[in-house]
Amino acid sequence: MHGHSTYGPTIDPVADLTPLGVAVGHATDADGGTGCPVVRPVAGPMRGAAAVIGRATGTRELLPLTTHHLVDRVDAILLTGGSAYGLDAAAGVMRWLEERGRGFDVGGGVVPIVPAAVIFDLAPLGRFDARPTPEMAYAAADAARPYDVAEGSVGAGTGATVGKAAGPARAMKGGFGCATARSGELVAAAMVVVNALGDVHDGEGRIIAGARDDEGFADSTAILARGLPAHFADAQGEIAPVNTTLAVVAVNAAFSRADLGAVAAAASSALFRRITPVGTAFDGDIVFALAPLEDGFADSAAMLSRGLPAHFADAQGDVAPVNTTLAVVAVNAAFSRADLGAVAASAAGALYRRISPVGTAFDGDIVFALAPL
Repeated sequence: MHGHSTYGPTIDPVADLTPLGVAVGHATDADGGTGCPVVRPVAGPMRGAAAVIGRATGTRELLPLTTHHLVDRVDAILLTGGSAYGLDAAAGVMRWLEERGRGFDVGGGVVPIVPAAVIFDLAPLGRFDARPTPEMAYAAADAARPYDVAEGSVGAGTGATVGKAAGPARAMKGGFGCATARSGELVAAAMVVVNALGDVHDGEGRIIAGARDDEGFADSTAILARGLPAHFADAQGEIAPVNTTLAVVAVNAAFSRADLGAVAAAASSALFRRITPVGTAFDGDIVFALAPLEDGFADSAAMLSRGLPAHFADAQGDVAPVNTTLAVVAVNAAFSRADLGAVAASAAGALYRRISPVGTAFDGDIVFALAPL
């Protein structure tokens, strides 16, 4: 499998996202084999959450989707090709939102909250120097509509492949898909970029896309059970994290952040049912979840502003996250990643000893740690 994708996108006439208040737009570089979809609310922010099920993720602004972060809403989600290079495209979504006054109000302006996640599409279909740009992401945000959603080889689906266990030459085309479901008054939709290491199955468990051999489908799980193929490693012998399935699930019911996180985790089970294997050390799989902001669920920023000095809150009564201490700790001894994480956590203790208070709900404090390989 080589060269750019020749598969064109199709329009799903059934997937109407209007009841969910979300819109999808794509930007596509067909020659470069890459692109980016933007999923954004039609009007105003939404509550967000995420379930990370892969160990090779590439992300931006993921912390606002956790239950402990001050900012409890998002303004858009970007799914992008280009591997880590593609994260720069989020600036275009931010610019589109800022021009319309959409984002977290910090007094002198707004800061749009745009979580983003990447797939690796720099090969075999993509051209390595082709990455989604801020201009492409701006265009995707501007083109977003709640209907006539393009599917297939479009956006980040342009250079997506599946079934790479037998090597890129025996992989098949992946892509972008969208589906909706209704149960009474509850409506849900899933928007997915499939760039998986594993095989894709239908509802009966049959492989419909995946690694191939001379007789048909090779069964990626069986291949990996025999040991890691040589093509998994790069020239340095390192395993390349080149596989990712990204999903955004939207619902029309309000949830607390904790409960919406449970929705994202539950939705991730669909990946395990339809892709084998999934969520491996070589995958960057993430499921995002979006739900409306409605009265009856606590707005953490508003709650925290009660009893705080007036200057902590902006004109809307939201607490502005304008305080941060950042540190990088470097050591000359080799550590495992887990142990180096413990070094970073230990170093964070210095902040607590020298700054009071620190690490509050209004701080964005982070300690990085570096060690030789």
